[in-house]
Amino acid sequence: MLDLRLLREQPQAVKDRLATRGTCFSEHIDKLLAIDAERRSAETRLQNLQADRNRLSKEIGKLRSQGQDSSAIEAQVKTHAAEMQTLAQLSTELDSRQRDLLLVLPNLPQPEVPVGETAEQNPVLRLWGEKPSIANPQDHLAIAERLKLIDQERATKISGSAFVCYTGVGARLERALLNFLLDLHTRDHGYTEISTPYVVKPEALVGTSQLPKFEEQLYRIDRDDLYLAPTAEVPVTNLHREETLQTSVLPIKYTAYTPCFRREAGSAGLGTRGLIRMHQFDKVELVKICTPEKSREELELLTADAERVLQLLGLHYRVIELCTGDIGFGSAKTYDIEVWSPGQNAYLEVSSCSNFEDFQARRMNLRFKGDDGKNRFCHTLNGSGTALARLYVALLENGLQPDGSVLLPEPLHDYFGGQRIS
Repeated sequence: MLDLRLLREQPQAVKDRLATRGTCFSEHIDKLLAIDAERRSAETRLQNLQADRNRLSKEIGKLRSQGQDSSAIEAQVKTHAAEMQTLAQLSTELDSRQRDLLLVLPNLPQPEVPVGETAEQNPVLRLWGEKPSIANPQDHLAIAERLKLIDQERATKISGSAFVCYTGVGARLERALLNFLLDLHTRDHGYTEISTPYVVKPEALVGTSQLPKFEEQLYRIDRDDLYLAPTAEVPVTNLHREETLQTSVLPIKYTAYTPCFRREAGSAGLGTRGLIRMHQFDKVELVKICTPEKSREELELLTADAERVLQLLGLHYRVIELCTGDIGFGSAKTYDIEVWSPGQNAYLEVSSCSNFEDFQARRMNLRFKGDDGKNRFCHTLNGSGTALARLYVALLENGLQPDGSVLLPEPLHDYFGGQRIS
């Protein structure tokens, strides 16, 4: 959620910055500020009436102590009380309308974020490793089905399209990846592992900015007014909602494995086949909570932690910076890490690392007490460390051998209990 004071003091600057996202929010902001002015006027009038009522009440007490008639002043107090009740109701209504308008405004991209309209304008920041030389690249789905690693047909029978069952050795490989990722981030990178519920309240989704904007992409449990978590970002970041943290505990670094549930799964192109885009997928998430002064540095460190996964597995990848037209709703700055997929002849996103600054913290009322004793909003960050299904895809396609087997990277040998899948 944007800082309302910034909107009041620099409305045009906010409008201009948001316009780089490709949408004009001028009328929306004007409406919000008009409601804000009306609300503040109502609150000022209410405060003045409260002060006047207190003064009149003292006069009534004085008159009564002197045995004098106070009926005229009492009538005035009653009039004040009626108006105060009306103003209090109006203020509450306006505050709710104002918050609703604030919740649909996206975050401000940081000034250095490249201006652009689409993903095609995202600059490549760096490349790591070399594309493998594979004589006859194969799609991961063909490899997985031939080696009996997954069973999409039976998964569809159980749950519908865009679901998968990992079977036998395939399930063991996924478990090996999960353990490798969690061990790496906890032992080497210093994250604390968290195991959270997979079901979350609406206010948790508001806090991390999935609601109200992405309502249609979420699985809702109507009977209980709950949702299946679309990412571990939601429950993990909300662990400290409505809290004021001490500076001494920052930065907080959490990692968590969860299945992720999203209704939007299939679109034209790459996302319609195999493991690349599904309604349910597994992911190891990285979450950080820090002071505003450290969030830019922490984003670089977070991205490096996610990159380390691919480096250890020897997978060629690139890092891109999202332009203003492609950056996520709540993000101020985002790096995407994309692994090379020989079977698709394309790069696949396996991690998206974002700095949300205080956008989520304002929605969650997450603060810290500074050294000066003042409470300020925290900055939050998160990134995938990484998405298991797409990492699975990359391992199958990049490890394909001429005899049709798949050679696994050395760091997975002990976790998997072998070097090769055949």
